[in-house]
Amino acid sequence: MKLHQLRPAKGAIKSRKRVGRGQGSGRGGTSTRGHNGAQSRSGYSQKLGFEGGQMPLQRRVPKFGFKNPGRVAYKPINLDTLQELATKKNTTVIDVELLAANGLAGKDDLIKVLNRGELTMAIEVVAHKFSASAKESIEKAGGKVTTL
Repeated sequence: MKLHQLRPAKGAIKSRKRVGRGQGSGRGGTSTRGHNGAQSRSGYSQKLGFEGGQMPLQRRVPKFGFKNPGRVAYKPINLDTLQELATKKNTTVIDVELLAANGLAGKDDLIKVLNRGELTMAIEVVAHKFSASAKESIEKAGGKVTTL
């Protein structure tokens, strides 16, 4: 066998359907498009989500809910996370930059400190917001709270 003798397997190649070439071909007349209507015309394209005139799903399903454009979202950070970070990094000051550098928050995130866990050392925490109980726990452990 040589390169010029290679052929596709029998039945692997199918000739294309030639439509609109006279009645004798069996595909003349309407050219396999059925009878009148938009789909028989050239240039027809269905709208996205069109269901043949039936009320589309997107319009059948009711809208609900409300997205408040003025909502301020805070990234929650708990005391146990701060304690872990302080011992791992051997630091007493924890601020937004340190949290961002360690992947606990984004550099543009607003941070709120919450009271899950315990503090065993005095640390200074700089954040945008504190829960009352978290503030109390930090100060009870001998730390300092600074609000940005």
